[in-house]
This record gives sequence, C-alpha cells and structure tokens, in this order.
Amino acid sequence: MIAIELPKQTREETIRSLQRYFEQEMPEPLGDLRAGLLLNFILEEIGPVVYNRAIADAQARMTSRVADLSDELYADEFTYWPRAEAKRHSRR
Repeated sequence: MIAIELPKQTREETIRSLQRYFEQEMPEPLGDLRAGLLLNFILEEIGPVVYNRAIADAQARMTSRVADLSDELYADEFTYWPRAEAKRHSRR
C-alpha cells in the first residue's frame, strides 16, 4: 500500500482550505487538530481512490500514445528507387 503524504507546505495549505470550507459551509469551525485529523482520514480513505483513478487515466493515455507511435513515426521503407524512377519519368 502506498501512503499518500503531502509536503509540509501543501499539507498546511490543505488544512487552511478545509478550515475555510468549514467556516463558510458548516455550522461550526474546524480547529487545527481536527482539520489535521480530517485530512489524515481523507488521505488514507479517499486518497487512494483518487490516486488509483489518476494512475488508470495516465496509463490509458500512455497506452493510447504508444499505440499511435507506429502511425505517427512510421517511415516508409525502400523509397529511393520508386522516387528516382518517378523523377526520371517526369523529366522525359
């Protein structure tokens, strides 16, 4: 299991955002400790759902891009002689 951890600054900003949400949308404010505990719960319980979805989306995108490689990067082979013949015929 991959633990989802946030850098200190991101964690602090997330806690402030949760507190602001509670101030504006809920009947009671959310203190630092409760906001930190709520964030821990969200990261542990809901974070993996979002993380897994992001990984699945990235994998689908990469698979699609890799599948397109042959179309985007395909180089025709052995084209010198047919082009040379076409040039010779056009000079006549």
